[in-house]
Amino acid sequence: MNTRSQTSIWNPTFLSVFLVNFSLQMGQYMMNTLIPKYAAHLGAAASVVGLVSSIFALTALAIRPVSGPAFDYFSKKRLLTLTTGIIAAAFVGYSLSSSVAMVIFCRLLHGVGVGCTAPLALAIASDALPEEKMGSGLGIFSLAQAVSSAIGPSIGLSLSDSLGYNKTFAIGAVLVALSCGLTNIIWEPERKTPRGAFRITPDRIIAREAVIPAVIMAFLSMSYACINAFIALYGESRGVEHIGLYFTVYAVFLLMSRPLSGTIADRFGLDRAIVPACLFFAASFFLLSRAASLPAFLSAAAVSAFGYGACQPAIQALCMRCVSKERRGVGANTNYFGTDVGQLLGPSIAGRIAESVQASGTQADGYAMVYRCMIVPILIAMGLFLINRRRLLEMSSRQQN
Repeated sequence: MNTRSQTSIWNPTFLSVFLVNFSLQMGQYMMNTLIPKYAAHLGAAASVVGLVSSIFALTALAIRPVSGPAFDYFSKKRLLTLTTGIIAAAFVGYSLSSSVAMVIFCRLLHGVGVGCTAPLALAIASDALPEEKMGSGLGIFSLAQAVSSAIGPSIGLSLSDSLGYNKTFAIGAVLVALSCGLTNIIWEPERKTPRGAFRITPDRIIAREAVIPAVIMAFLSMSYACINAFIALYGESRGVEHIGLYFTVYAVFLLMSRPLSGTIADRFGLDRAIVPACLFFAASFFLLSRAASLPAFLSAAAVSAFGYGACQPAIQALCMRCVSKERRGVGANTNYFGTDVGQLLGPSIAGRIAESVQASGTQADGYAMVYRCMIVPILIAMGLFLINRRRLLEMSSRQQN
């Protein structure tokens, strides 16, 4: 069966990788909000909390020179099984950790897995989608992340309150292990062209045609990473209870924004989806910087869903459309190069900003300044897209023909 010959988004390959991605994202969203909180619980300062939150991107970046060539050479399905197992091992490590140093070590191991699983899942899903439905298909694919982000953080925070951090990390490890087992249901077509020798060359690590979308993604993820890193601490500093509802509201509105933005991108062009989404994303950070009550935080979450929630799949679709079908693996790898750089730099820079403001003000003042400053990378990303808009759209159209 060749999924490429199908015109439906909901073909067996897409359905199976969607299910795997959902299980994996659920485990990770339960834990991602807890990790910076756990570091603070162990006595880490704001700058160290930012480091703990972002340092996984260091190993994610380090693995990419090998992972990019491997994605288009070895079985994507088998690689996904292996790297999901690495994330499960990292979660077991979190459950056994009792110091910031051990959390950092597990975070680095976690990064190796994340550096491979996300682009592998994206590449497998892209290969399974009809070309004319790439935007809407990837928007639907990312709904696994939306649903996971709706309930994962709240479940994780609730479990940590009742069971403690270490037992909650163990539960997360079980969920990721389940995802690892589910990779066996993915149908993978036989390779029709000979592989030749496995080589690590620059064009197999980074797709030059997808570099600009990846740079745009770097600036967007730089800002987005600061939400997961500091939102729970920011809410506490404002005296806001049930801050986990931020992710629930974000995800509920994401269920509307992603299919809508994907349909707009497919029918009217990616630029019609990306520019408004960037403006919504910037507005959500302004609202966050002024939030002092739960309704204010939830309003920012709803606006953000039509911001980053619409930007991310549109930029991913642009990345995948800019490369040929045979180079989808390296195209996905290039996209996540940008994501990793943003996730590495964003919380680390934000932690420094928060700490410097907190030295002469309150904790809440520091985090509010972080969210104000993170509007700048979003505007830079939008400017880069507008400057390169015509060239990117022409390249995307050329690869589809």
